[in-house]
Amino acid sequence: MSALKRMTGVKMIGVLLLLGLVAQGEDLYNGIRVEGAWPPARALSRAYRPVPYLENRPDVVLIDIGRQLFVDDFLIESTTLKRQFHQPQMHPENPVIRPGIDGQQKYAMSFSDGIFYDPQMKLFRAWYRCDANTCYATSTDGVKWERPELDVAPGTNIVRKGMRDSTSVWLDLNEKDPAKRHKMMVFTNGRLDDAIHFVASPDGIHWGEALGTGRTYKQPNYDRSSMFFNPFRNRWIYSVRVSNVGPLSAPELPPGIGRVRYYKEVENFAEGWKERQELAQWESADERDLPDPAIKAAPQLYNLDATPYESLMLGLFSIWRGPENAEVKDRPKRNEIVLGYSRDGFHWDRPDRRPFIGVSEKRGDWNWGNVQSVGGGCVVVGDNLYFYFSGRRGNPSGKAGVSADGDAGTGLAVLRRDGFASMDAAGEGVLLTRKLRFSGAHLFVNADATRGSIEAEVLDASGHVLEPFSRGSSIAVKRDGTKLALNWKGGRSLAELAGKDVSIRFYVRDARLYAFWISPTPAGESRGFLAAGSMGDSALQDLP
Repeated sequence: MSALKRMTGVKMIGVLLLLGLVAQGEDLYNGIRVEGAWPPARALSRAYRPVPYLENRPDVVLIDIGRQLFVDDFLIESTTLKRQFHQPQMHPENPVIRPGIDGQQKYAMSFSDGIFYDPQMKLFRAWYRCDANTCYATSTDGVKWERPELDVAPGTNIVRKGMRDSTSVWLDLNEKDPAKRHKMMVFTNGRLDDAIHFVASPDGIHWGEALGTGRTYKQPNYDRSSMFFNPFRNRWIYSVRVSNVGPLSAPELPPGIGRVRYYKEVENFAEGWKERQELAQWESADERDLPDPAIKAAPQLYNLDATPYESLMLGLFSIWRGPENAEVKDRPKRNEIVLGYSRDGFHWDRPDRRPFIGVSEKRGDWNWGNVQSVGGGCVVVGDNLYFYFSGRRGNPSGKAGVSADGDAGTGLAVLRRDGFASMDAAGEGVLLTRKLRFSGAHLFVNADATRGSIEAEVLDASGHVLEPFSRGSSIAVKRDGTKLALNWKGGRSLAELAGKDVSIRFYVRDARLYAFWISPTPAGESRGFLAAGSMGDSALQDLP
């Protein structure tokens, strides 16, 4: 009899729990219920895969956390409105962090790294790659940056010396140990058995010894792995590069899939890992990703950073469109950022495959190639979101002996707050939400109704209009704003409906609706998460 068969029932259950094989249900903050082992087992391929929570939506959506965004149909029961995806505008000062300054001749770029707004210091703070080191800069407005002289390498703004590739920095405002307020996952040296180090710092400048280690494969390790925090489940997530390009082909991957992402979640950011078998297959490029029309290579997933924004996780997918390293000449390889959205933290919906932030097609521009995302994702600045990204000029002159990988800076793209997608009406249209449950009292919308209007009514679980929250009593919104109160005559609040299952029917005339939420106070706080921070908030969450 095998050792497995000799186990008692209690021991067997313990082993299965340890292996994550016992089905366990978990109710998420938004009403989604996940069943079975977590993370889910999946085999990567180029086939498009529907998102489970969009195929089987919960009967009731819980909306207490965050602004509710219309990036998918999760919230929508029916509508005559048309969804429109939007893209950011490039800042005219780009690149806002430039190479060629203070001896940083080749790189001044965030390669993930991190850019956060620190409410305690009242500063934008950037960590970025400066040639072979990690450097630090600050800004009061997010556009003009200063490079302070520090004591790590006197006379420079270096905070961590030594060979590095991709690095992730996270400003953890919830950390109770002051020595670990800043967290870093750094790829140190591909030839080391434990190439990835997890380190912490009290000030973001002085970093200690490795608290944990990881490796992506074996010697040499794969680069461009990263880390982020998912506050909806209170887990640190390792986004790990694995590939079957080159000599280290992962045998479980299908031929030709190239670069992909593996996943691990932990409660302690420095736990690390030693073997690829500890990681779950996660994400890859698929058949809906757009190839470069000239190169025509099948796209691959070069990197996946993510950040908590309002009521969901926002994913920054760096999609590789070629060429391979050996074929790079004067122009850097073509990586561009495509957005994804996740409501369970693991499965991603990517409805718009256009580059959210792409390369410039103009030879000689600073971002002619290899656009990459920045850790933290975006910063809330008033009515806008500031997305930072890196790009590389390469060698546009074609001069012999000059690398196409250099001359790399960090730029800024600006998007309306919540402005990823809007539900638009030309004339009058209607949007009915699914059944909702909340504990707030005041309805707010992010909308542009300068040429029209938005009204709303509330329905009970049977679809009957609840007085006095009818369309006839609705005070129409007729202006543009990212936080507009939508009220009813008589001043009644929605607090009397808290905890009940209701739906909201929006009437939209010649207007755009970006988001809605029900706030606990008339000030309009959403209780949602604020990615890499907000100039108007003291936390990474929009709290009363």
